[in-house]
Amino acid sequence: DIRMKRTTQVLHDAFQTVAADDDDIQIPTGDDLFRAIGRLCGETTASTHFIDIFGVQDRSINHSWHLDAGCSPGNCRTVLWGFPPEDNYNGCGVFSHIVPLSKECLAPEDHNRMEPVLFDGTVPDEYIVRPIYGEGKELLLYRDIDVLHSAPDVAYRTSIMRFM
Repeated sequence: DIRMKRTTQVLHDAFQTVAADDDDIQIPTGDDLFRAIGRLCGETTASTHFIDIFGVQDRSINHSWHLDAGCSPGNCRTVLWGFPPEDNYNGCGVFSHIVPLSKECLAPEDHNRMEPVLFDGTVPDEYIVRPIYGEGKELLLYRDIDVLHSAPDVAYRTSIMRFM
């Protein structure tokens, strides 16, 4: 039984002409697509929620560095699926900016898993990684305990879907 009926219809509409020309192409259901992306998180069961953040697009913002949960049970990865506001976009601003850490950063044992772990201070620009979105780079993967992240300097996205 398909739960994501609208997503399934969108996929069918988008790929039906390609699939009509090739009998080997199977159009996935919305459920199949989201399960496949969720499996990128690793062996743990991924929870999904849609973060519909348009973001500040007309000026630069200060970073708010944080971990989403401060834990990565079973080496679980966070997967961000970005959606820029235009087709064929290749550039920065869709994904969060990240700062790779030299060692794992874990939240205290009693920390609620779905509350961010906030960090004070600034990070020198040379340590900030600004991931590029483009064809073949629609997903960003990392372990929550390996990086600090923040909204991009200037957001250029319609939304982000986060799996963790």
